[in-house]
Amino acid sequence: MDVKLTGALAALLLGTGAAEAADEVTLQLKWVTQAQFAGYYVALDKGFYDEEDLDVTIKPGGPDIAPSQVIAGGGADVMIDWMPSALAAREKGLPIVNIAQPYKSSGMMLTCLKETGVASPADFPGRTLGVWFFGNEYPFLSWMAHLGIPTDGSEGGVTVLKQGFNVDPLLQKQADCISTMTYNEYWQVLDAGIAPDELITFKYEDQGVATLEDGLYVLEEKLADPAEVDKLARFVRASMKGWKWAEANSEEAAMIVLDHDETGAQTEKHQIRMMGEVAKLTAGSTGVLDPEDYRRTVETLLSGGSDPVITREPEGAWTHAISDAALN
Repeated sequence: MDVKLTGALAALLLGTGAAEAADEVTLQLKWVTQAQFAGYYVALDKGFYDEEDLDVTIKPGGPDIAPSQVIAGGGADVMIDWMPSALAAREKGLPIVNIAQPYKSSGMMLTCLKETGVASPADFPGRTLGVWFFGNEYPFLSWMAHLGIPTDGSEGGVTVLKQGFNVDPLLQKQADCISTMTYNEYWQVLDAGIAPDELITFKYEDQGVATLEDGLYVLEEKLADPAEVDKLARFVRASMKGWKWAEANSEEAAMIVLDHDETGAQTEKHQIRMMGEVAKLTAGSTGVLDPEDYRRTVETLLSGGSDPVITREPEGAWTHAISDAALN
């Protein structure tokens, strides 16, 4: 894997070639407006994008929106996606490139009711597990492959329940365990009246199968255009400034997110709590894609048994890291 910065991008990030007029950038989120994306809303609200001569539009996602399809169709300049989904999309022919990695750690986990008798991964066989799809299933499938557990419902395997983006299968006891994020669905379970001591959680980080989440991706062709490289460099720099501000001011960042939630579906309590958890996942990231984190993700996905998520590592330089010096 060639994690490197093109000469043009490095020079631009170090302060040369600044644009004289605001350039438009459209960002497609992976999900709805919430603190998961606080850094971008902070950068918008605090004028960090303005300082970089950028006119940024943030497009919320949703259950019927696939970021990869949006960017492929020209509906966005930059998209947010999990690396397993991005790698799978690239292998299928979509030439996307990672330009920055704001999330350092994974927030994904399985949450189970203790009353089901699940106490360790060894208890998964024979159980029904709720799994998100639309590209979110890849980390789960890789984990089960590592454990040698079939996911087709056969003897000795697990039955996979296609989980909606809610916690209903656990509350209604349709599944023994469900997919949750540390910053979102887990707290929805608690808000539904289930106490923490009634649950057992298995974090992907703790299980050694964590894969990178919430990176920034663009179409590879953009990096052949110096003007686009300049614009993307400024966008990443301002976005990371927004993320670091959000980490240091989590409650105010949550309020900024709420100001941009046009649906009115989010609550102050949930967004403050979410921002506190998200800050733990972005902590330690400068925007640079850590080669070790990348390698761990690729190796996890490649070792998926008879049906790996990806069959080969991307050829060439599909990642363009942002140097620490450029962001300081």
